[in-house]
Formats: sequence, C-alpha cells, structure tokens
Amino acid sequence: MPTFRPLTFVSVLVAWLIYKNGLSVKNSILIKSPLPEGYYYGGNFTTQCTNLPNPADSDDLVKYCEDVTFWDLHDQSGKLSERRVILSCDPGRKQWNTVMGPLRDPEPLGTLFWYAPKYTKENVRRIAPDSVKPEKIVFKGYPEGHTFHPLGVDIYPSFGGNASNLYVVNHAKERTVIEQFVLSPNKPVATYIRTLSSPYFVAPNSLALTSPDSFYVTNDHLITRRWPIIGHFVPLLESLLALPLAFVLHITLNPPSSSKDAIQSLQIVEKLMPFPNGVSVSPSGKEVAIVSTTMNSAFIYNRDLTTNLLELKSQVQVPFSADNILYDDDSNLILAGHPNFPQLTKVVADEKDQVVAPSWVVEISPRKEAINVKTYQEDTLAPVSVHSKVSPSPDYAVKTLFQSDGSVFSTSCTGMRDTVSSVFYISGLYADPGVMVCRPQL
Repeated sequence: MPTFRPLTFVSVLVAWLIYKNGLSVKNSILIKSPLPEGYYYGGNFTTQCTNLPNPADSDDLVKYCEDVTFWDLHDQSGKLSERRVILSCDPGRKQWNTVMGPLRDPEPLGTLFWYAPKYTKENVRRIAPDSVKPEKIVFKGYPEGHTFHPLGVDIYPSFGGNASNLYVVNHAKERTVIEQFVLSPNKPVATYIRTLSSPYFVAPNSLALTSPDSFYVTNDHLITRRWPIIGHFVPLLESLLALPLAFVLHITLNPPSSSKDAIQSLQIVEKLMPFPNGVSVSPSGKEVAIVSTTMNSAFIYNRDLTTNLLELKSQVQVPFSADNILYDDDSNLILAGHPNFPQLTKVVADEKDQVVAPSWVVEISPRKEAINVKTYQEDTLAPVSVHSKVSPSPDYAVKTLFQSDGSVFSTSCTGMRDTVSSVFYISGLYADPGVMVCRPQL
C-alpha cells in the first residue's frame, strides 16, 4: 500500500496556495513591507493625528475597536446638522474572538460609544483633540446574562431629532447574532429591541443598512472556531487556502410589533466567496463593496434597488489583508487592513500588549480616464507605494491615506473620512487606544 508522505502533502498544499492566491500570500505573509513609523496623506501625523481619549465618567475603555461608522443627524428640512461617530470596541477581545481565537472567557463585555465633536470645515482646528471625549452608550432593557462582543455596527440617519435603528453584530457566548437597538440623539442610551438569529448567521462579521429595517451582512467563514475539534484548525485552513466557502446575505425585517418572525426575507446575494469581511453601500444605494480578506481585494458590485441582488462590476486588489470598507460622501471607498498577517497573530497571542502589528489604509476612487496599467505610476507620495506591490487597476485609482509599522497605530481595521470637515478616523482591532483621529492642516 502507498504510504502517506507529509512532505508531499505539504508541497501540494503550498503549490495550491501559491496558484490560488500567490500575490496575496507574498504581500501579507511572506514579505514584510518596510513601512514607516507613521505616514498621513493630509500632512504630518505627529501634529495632526491624536488617539481618541477614554470617556471622562466611565471605566470602560476605547480599546480594541473593530468598527466605526458615522451617525448623521439631519434637521427637519433634511439638511445635515451634525455628524457623530459610533464606536464598536471590545477590550476582552484577546479572551474571546470567534474569528481568530481564543474562546477562553466571554464574560468581559464589549462596549459601544458615541463621539460628538461637532466638527465643521470652519472649526475643525479650533476644537482641541481632548476637549470632546467619547461617551459610553448604555443599554436599556438588554437581557440579563446576555453576553455582548460587538463587531460590525451600522445605524440609520436621524431626521428631525427622531431615534435611529442601530444594529450590531454580536459574537455572543452561545452563538453569533445581530442585536437591534433604538438610539435617540438626546442621550447615549440605546433601547434594546430584539436579537436577530438565523441558521444562515453562520459567522456574521460586517453589516450595511439599505433601509431602517434591511441590511447586507457578511459571513466570513463556513466553518468557525465554535466547532469542536475541527474548529481549532479548519477555519485557519479556510482562510490560508482562500477557500470559497462563505457567503453574503441581504436581510429584510418585519416590524418589531409584528406577530410574524423577525426576518421577513433572507437572500444569499453572493456565495462561494473566500473570507468576505467588510461591506458598504454607496450613498446612491446603487453600488455595494465587499471585501475578501484572503484575496486582498475589494469587490465592487452594481446593486439592483428593487431586488437587492448584486452584479460584479470590478475587483480591486490591495497589498494587505483587507478588513473593513466604507464609502464616503463622494462615493470613494476607504479600505483598511493588515499588511502582515503573521505579526497580527503575534498580537493576538500577546497578553501584555507589548507587540504591535502594522497598519495600512487606502482610498479607492473611480478613474476619470483610461490608463496603461503596465506603465502607469501612482501613489508615489506614500513611503511604500500600493503599486510597488500590486498592479494598478484599470478602473479605480488606489492611494495610500495612512501607513504605520505599528508603533504609531497598530492593527488598522476600519478607515473613515468625513468629507464635510476632512477629519479622518482609523480604528484598530487590537489597538490601545482603539481609535485615532487625524485632522487636516488648514
């Protein structure tokens, strides 16, 4: 009988990995990019970028923040009057992380905050960085004993002072669910509405609203670390081999007052996708961007406004393990991620916060004219150019907004830009403090 040869198996495995995802493996695993201490496209990171402080009246820390999103407040006429920021943070992530592990202790709970500096183009330099602190969002009516480990978060705009629907992916102890709250602009108190659960919520990660009661949600894996025995290694193989096993859903809800099931309709809008992570809907609602972490790519789709189905428009590759993605008001995409996956795993294993991992955030914008992708040069101001690692996209320009070897800001996972004030936000999956704010040089 033929004997099993481990070396042959490993060789075949490596060959498949290189064939399937060679450039991503090279950029995110094999080669460590010589990133600078810090680079900010808007000027000088040492004078213009500051870490967001902790709340003044709470023991909860703005630490290990996976997601940030804008909460737009409009007046009665529909005009934008204020733009707040919602933060999704979990200081207990190194004890409970259903994506990267471990699953040791689910009891230290995560926290949501809001940050309300009231930046405008005129006053952005007059507001001192520490003068406005985040405020913890207190939960009202949240079920006792229900654990809370927030990941993706999104909130519908407020009009004329009304409360907004707030949705949070919760990697709770028993299973991953989506929590629905209502949040009023008057005070940071979120009223619990219901917990959304489905057999199709295999590994929810990020969500993006299409209405007050509908949204896209990514499932980042098919096999998760919650599985006994195989959960210790199969999710890692699913990631490293870029296996196209995961999927993206669109969910429409019934009103909370309805006697019917909470979920009115559920559609699989993208299937057989490797590690779908961040998702965002364009301001017009006509486009959707979905990140594939292991493909180091953003996939951009045309969206049918009636059916919510998606049609692939373009794939844009970046030189890092892409995490979350957000459209700005001008329909440009801001994408953040992890330039060195092995270093990120060291951060996960480090209990004392002595290890850091690099950060990279880019802007992806539609090209206005055709280019020759073989000769075209762009992103030339960045210390490490995007296109020193990957070929230019024929459809989209990619520009570095922020880079760090981790010493200035570690483990970037979400980037966000306010086009009104030009203030730029970065959250860090394992960063302490968990959010950095960069203001323009005026």
